[in-house]
Amino acid sequence: MAKVNAQAKEIKKWVYLFNEGNKDMRDLLGGKGAGVAEMTNLGLPVPPGFTITTEACNEYFRLGRRFPEGMWEQVLAALKTIEQQTGKKFGDPANPLLVSVRSGAKMSMPGMMDTVLNVGLNEKTLQGLAKLTGDERFAYDAYRRLIQMFGRIVKGIDGEKFEHILDSYKEKTEGKKDTDLTVDMLKDIVRDYKALYKKELGEDFPEEPMEQLRQAIEAVFASWFGKRAVDYRNFHKIPHDLGTAANVQMMAFGNMGFNSGTGVAFTRSPSTGEKALYGEYLLNAQGEDVVAGVRTPNKIAQLKEEMPEIYDQLTRISELLEKHYREMQDMEFTIERGKLWMLQTRAGKRTASAAVKIAVDMVHEGLISKEEAVMRVTPEQVDQLLHPVFDAKAKEDAYASGRYLAKGLNASPGAATGIAVFDATRAQEAARNQAVILVRPETSPEDVHGMLAAQGILTQRGGATSHAAVVARGLNKPCVAGCEALSIDVDARQFTVNEKVVKEGDYISIDGTTGEVFIGRIPTVEVKFEEQKDLIELLSWADEFRRLGVWANADYPRDAAQARKLGAEGIGLCRTEHMFFEEDRLPIVQQMILLSGKAAAIENRIQALRKELENASGTHAESLRAEIAELEQQPERKQYYEALDKLLPLQRSDFEGIFQVMDGLPVIIRLIDPPMHEFLPKREKLIQEVTELRCRGDNPALLAEKEKMLRVVEDMHEANPMLGLRGCRLGIMFPGVTEMQVRAIFQAACRMAKKGVKVLPRVMIPLVSHINELRHEQVALEKVAKQVMQEEGVEIDYKFGTMIEIARAALTADEIAELAQFFSFGTNDLTQTTYGISRDDAEKGFLLAYVERKILPANPFQVLDREGVGKLMKMAVELGRKTRPGMSIGICGEHGGDPSSIEFCHMIGLDYVSASPYRVPVARLAAAQAALGHKHEQDK
Repeated sequence: MAKVNAQAKEIKKWVYLFNEGNKDMRDLLGGKGAGVAEMTNLGLPVPPGFTITTEACNEYFRLGRRFPEGMWEQVLAALKTIEQQTGKKFGDPANPLLVSVRSGAKMSMPGMMDTVLNVGLNEKTLQGLAKLTGDERFAYDAYRRLIQMFGRIVKGIDGEKFEHILDSYKEKTEGKKDTDLTVDMLKDIVRDYKALYKKELGEDFPEEPMEQLRQAIEAVFASWFGKRAVDYRNFHKIPHDLGTAANVQMMAFGNMGFNSGTGVAFTRSPSTGEKALYGEYLLNAQGEDVVAGVRTPNKIAQLKEEMPEIYDQLTRISELLEKHYREMQDMEFTIERGKLWMLQTRAGKRTASAAVKIAVDMVHEGLISKEEAVMRVTPEQVDQLLHPVFDAKAKEDAYASGRYLAKGLNASPGAATGIAVFDATRAQEAARNQAVILVRPETSPEDVHGMLAAQGILTQRGGATSHAAVVARGLNKPCVAGCEALSIDVDARQFTVNEKVVKEGDYISIDGTTGEVFIGRIPTVEVKFEEQKDLIELLSWADEFRRLGVWANADYPRDAAQARKLGAEGIGLCRTEHMFFEEDRLPIVQQMILLSGKAAAIENRIQALRKELENASGTHAESLRAEIAELEQQPERKQYYEALDKLLPLQRSDFEGIFQVMDGLPVIIRLIDPPMHEFLPKREKLIQEVTELRCRGDNPALLAEKEKMLRVVEDMHEANPMLGLRGCRLGIMFPGVTEMQVRAIFQAACRMAKKGVKVLPRVMIPLVSHINELRHEQVALEKVAKQVMQEEGVEIDYKFGTMIEIARAALTADEIAELAQFFSFGTNDLTQTTYGISRDDAEKGFLLAYVERKILPANPFQVLDREGVGKLMKMAVELGRKTRPGMSIGICGEHGGDPSSIEFCHMIGLDYVSASPYRVPVARLAAAQAALGHKHEQDK
């Protein structure tokens, strides 16, 4: 007997009654299971039920899709308890217990997995249900729903086939709605559904309630690895090994007449964050009717008129739940003959603007702390708030020109333009090359892959809590739902509205903030950051908690001004070469490059003669001086330096503007970095032009000019230019270029200082791999800086440093720090040289496939590779500060705006991150979250 008991104890607990769980058991019970358990414990009206754990789901798959040992027996035992609690019996013809089987993962995945309702109905229990409720129509409506859901979800029958049957009967009614169907019609629909079931599967619909339950549980488990669920998890970076729980719960019926109903409510608006009960409901309906958009639902405020007592009870419950969870809640409810049942509560999905407003408001209301508010808003949400909206004038013009089509519900804010595509799979394919708007009568979970790819979503039916709206808000994509003026013909791939026809491939524009739909393209404008008061306040709190400084990459004064407005505390990368591409400067740059070969040869000869002159005397010295003087007057050399002299004031003007904007803040200016051939015409184009000119023979002067340019381009051609003559190597090999840039920097700095601007120039020498490269450049350039300050009569605070973007530089950072006064990691090139891959070629060729096939966990050019590139960075920080304690070190590559990379920069002790101007607010929040996250870990 003792041995038997010991074996019994070894059986794992796979099933928990609702009163056995709580909100802290999300890992085991999933979000839905933990939510209904907590509501049960709070004494709220929750239909009795139980949860089969996520561990059972994972074990089910481990065992090759078999229930783990003891699970089914625990399900039967829990079912007995529910029978006792309800006074009903599963499968009893006289007083049948019907249940729903719903999914529920740890992470909220709305609409991504499956639910089966009305489980337990068959020909016998159907009659008992009709007699018990005195409503035969309700009973048959519930039965047809079971057959439809079971056939579609459990057995994989195309749902359109069921809908076709249903629509054919609705067409026979006056109102053309499912609520207009008569009892006899519903009986015929049940008959036709069963015939379809048998035709599709070659077997009868299962009448045994226990078999229905078993298959429904298996279907919910299986939906964890359904395509839409996998796509959703991939998009949101949710692990695939969490599993889903299955919740088995007594049915509460909202389709028992117009004193019954079902709905979804949020404690605050998920679109705006406004503190008011928000949601929708349908009378005489079941839950899937609201989500699927079968009928356009009513606003929750209307419930106050139709059922005031229910509305007041729902309001009290919503307030209780929000205070209990200290978070905005998304609730599902059913009203059964005047009684309110709560089916679910979870943290509500929300738009980016709503997330910020809710977080800030809850701090002011005393519900959460500033730290919690900062941790609740994601960097991605901040990024989304800075996305463009439609240009107001262009939108007015669209109205004036008759391009306005219709208005639906503003289900998810934002603006989007793209070609209309009427199928999710085609949308996914088309989105590889162009912007797409997915247009559907209503979306379903099977459309998720198209929604992920699309810029926005437009539906004919459905409301603000429909599948389209909920998923779009979660993805922060614009969505116009319930645009009933549209007549969508999916097969013809077009929609009509007011006698206008929009075909697949035509451009449309949707405004998810207003619900408006237009034909054609409407340009967008940037959002005004200064008008987003809640975001500004949230970021001010973030600034209190972060350790990392947040700087910006900006090449022009306008970029620097925008960055400072967004909270940048310095310029971490000003790329001087971008200034060379300006239309008025490029010809001068090209002239300088054309002369550079001969000029460099002459300059090298002059330097050799000057060295020889140091030890010469008498007539030999005079001869050397004469030769030097003659070489200095060579036309090629003079013209070369004349070109540099023309560039100097242009560069100086650029720097003056940036220094003025960044008054009092440091500005890191990177000397010229890219290969010189980037400033010249493309080799292939020149060959074509030269060939055509030779064939025509009508312009010998232009031909000579093009041939000269081609020779220079051919001479400069490199097999791998990104590892060739660029960066500090240019400064060494091209005489006077970096000296001109440093002269321009310090002239600008000194002259702005004279005007009362506090300037803090930092000169960055790129692509250093050996200390001798830095020594050659920095020593010479510091002489120029000191000479200019002496000429201008001004002393300024300046530093010379280098980018760490070559692996050897990271490995020898202690040597490099003997000269460099600061480091800045150029992680784009550091990633390229560490991996030995070309970013452009790799991303076009194999890199994305590597990520999809899990060969790499993420694109290393988007998310910093901590184990490889990160190890080099950590080593460089430690070596650099060993030589130069307190050395300023930051990052200026694209990773400076990526939250994961920012966290790593915090961990290894960098002083700042530098990102593009519009990523500055993202970086401010991410830096604060890194500091708070690691503080909490240390506190543990």
